[in-house]
Amino acid sequence: MSGVMKRMGMIFRAKANKALDRAEDPRETLDYSYQKQLELLQKVRRGVADVATSRKRLELQLNQLQGQSAKLEEQGRKALALGREDLAREALSRRAALQQQVTDLETQHQTLQGEEEKLTLAAQRLQAKVDAFRTRKETIKATYTAAQAQTRIGEAFSGISEEMGDVGMAIQRAEDKTAQLQARAGAIDELLASGALDDQSGMAKDDIAAELDRISGGTDVELELQRMKAELSGGGSQQAIESGGQGQSQQSQDQHKFDKQ
Repeated sequence: MSGVMKRMGMIFRAKANKALDRAEDPRETLDYSYQKQLELLQKVRRGVADVATSRKRLELQLNQLQGQSAKLEEQGRKALALGREDLAREALSRRAALQQQVTDLETQHQTLQGEEEKLTLAAQRLQAKVDAFRTRKETIKATYTAAQAQTRIGEAFSGISEEMGDVGMAIQRAEDKTAQLQARAGAIDELLASGALDDQSGMAKDDIAAELDRISGGTDVELELQRMKAELSGGGSQQAIESGGQGQSQQSQDQHKFDKQ
């Protein structure tokens, strides 16, 4: 059972892979990859903007602390000038505490500035890669589209495409049916002519009528031949031809009476 299940799983994966390969359009895959790269580039840019915002906030805090430090120094000078050494010492102590905060903020500012430069460089490199991928993507899509169109045209001309194959089969079936109908019609005509089949329309002729028509047709040919011979001989036999024509006319009248009877 384990071997059977493994084999079934392999067959299923193979068929699924074949179906996916048939359904996959490389152009759509390229567009999707390009969209993902744009999303990644947008995240990097957002990260650069966040770091730049934090750096700017630290700069504002540094400026504020540096202003307070300068103010305390000025206050200490004035207190010392007035003989208030105790106030001057307090002012300088507070300034020293602020100076420690300024030093810490400057360290953080340098760190953020370095991170910002790295992210900016990474964003520029990623932008260059995305631009190159876009150019390559459009080139591949154009080449694929041209190859696909060329393949379809070739299949249409060679008749190996599914659509043209269906058209060819339809034409073959139509030709076969036409040939079959023509053969059937020819066979029916032969059977009617031989008398093996009865014509139910009432238009068919019996053997006597067919023979009379044949004789009549043959007589007309003979009369025409005699007329042509008379013309070639100078009209010497014109009277014989006319008498023959009168005899033929009388024969036709007798035949007409026979048909009525």
